[in-house]
Amino acid sequence: MSFLEIRGLQVIYPNGFEALKSVSLAAEAGEIVGIVGSSGAGKSTLLRCINGLERVTAGKIILDGEDITSMDEKQLQRFRRHIGFIWQEYNLVDRLPVLTNVLMGRLGHTRGLPSLFGYFSPAEREVAVRNLERVNLLERARQRADQLSGGEKQRVAVARAITQEPKIILADEPVASLDLNLAHQVLSDLSRVAREDNVLTLICIHQLDLAREFCDRIIGIAQGCVVFDGPVTKFSEDAVVRVYGINRSRPSESALAPQVA
Repeated sequence: MSFLEIRGLQVIYPNGFEALKSVSLAAEAGEIVGIVGSSGAGKSTLLRCINGLERVTAGKIILDGEDITSMDEKQLQRFRRHIGFIWQEYNLVDRLPVLTNVLMGRLGHTRGLPSLFGYFSPAEREVAVRNLERVNLLERARQRADQLSGGEKQRVAVARAITQEPKIILADEPVASLDLNLAHQVLSDLSRVAREDNVLTLICIHQLDLAREFCDRIIGIAQGCVVFDGPVTKFSEDAVVRVYGINRSRPSESALAPQVA
């Protein structure tokens, strides 16, 4: 059995819209997998299902031998401590110091009064400091998160996710709001720390050049179905057409234009 196995995953919303039709895939610990596809293809829905934020209509998601789709809310809450999630919108607490934001990754491992009062042990603080250093932001540890640039905020989010000591990291368009240079830096840090810790990482991403550079493998989704699954070297122009319906193998200048940093 693979570290992550998804079998016949289907998600149908109450209005009848079929977000995922029948998605099956497998992945191993330490892999960096890029998930690509047009807006509305089902990429984010897939990540939310793995994290238990979206209930599935049919199918199974098995991570490290545990069936996520059969868990109740309490079981999911406990299991999410093993799932690092990096959002497009950073999801930092702006008024708190950078180090405290990174320590939030330990909340799932802390129980009782210590978690209520934000107490973290010296060992947990050591883990957070080390992970800030790994993304080259240790000098920002005492600054408020709202004083950081967009690229810095997302690197803090990477440090927070890895501080969870997760089994898997899910990143939903983590560089969509960054210019190309900042995006490159964030993905460089994310892929490096994930490989160092042997953490399976799934990245929803729309910049194909970055997916080719940082991912081991690409999964292409179109209209709720997997239409490509293979190594980056096999993601040909024909595969791009299957995923997008048009030739997007060479991203347009508008796709790479700087956005809000």
